[in-house]
Amino acid sequence: QDNSCFACGTNKGFSIYNCEPFKETFKRDFPNGGIGIVAMLFRCNILGIVGGGQYPCFPPNKVMLWDDHQTACIGELTFKSDVKAVKLRRDKIVVVLETQVYIYNFEELELIHKYETIPNPKGLVALSPSTENCVIACPSVQKGVVRVERYDASGNNKSSFVTAHDSSISCIALNNDGSRLATASEKGTLIRIFDTETGE
Repeated sequence: QDNSCFACGTNKGFSIYNCEPFKETFKRDFPNGGIGIVAMLFRCNILGIVGGGQYPCFPPNKVMLWDDHQTACIGELTFKSDVKAVKLRRDKIVVVLETQVYIYNFEELELIHKYETIPNPKGLVALSPSTENCVIACPSVQKGVVRVERYDASGNNKSSFVTAHDSSISCIALNNDGSRLATASEKGTLIRIFDTETGE
């Protein structure tokens, strides 16, 4: 969330790397398989992991909340199809399937919202990490359109739709406070930046 490190799944577990200076800072191997998706919660010991590779450690349709201090799963979310992406922030978990995005409350793992999307095999989604604003961006049900959800402090949400490109979207990103949305299409020649509040 602060771009200081990143995690990647391996055939045996996952590794965490520091960005500057670049080096592997942590590695966790599992005896029984690989990890396809790893989502860090800032630099704390909680991660969201999904099994992957030839021999998945966990089912690919489950998000496991892993506490590395306890070296144990402290929660899990199960879905009817494979998970394509996971994003974490201190109050929410976002899980992307092929045509749905699920938003959960972090503490109780309660479902807050579910949104339909156009087929999204890459698991495109963006989540602002800032504690002040919670903004989520994901593909809409229409090609080239991004759905933007802005949550206020009391948990109420406001939906808006940004017509970003004529062709399918290949990449979306939000800045730290969720005030700006960047998009690129499959054509790949333009990056467009929008105001998430006005759609401009």
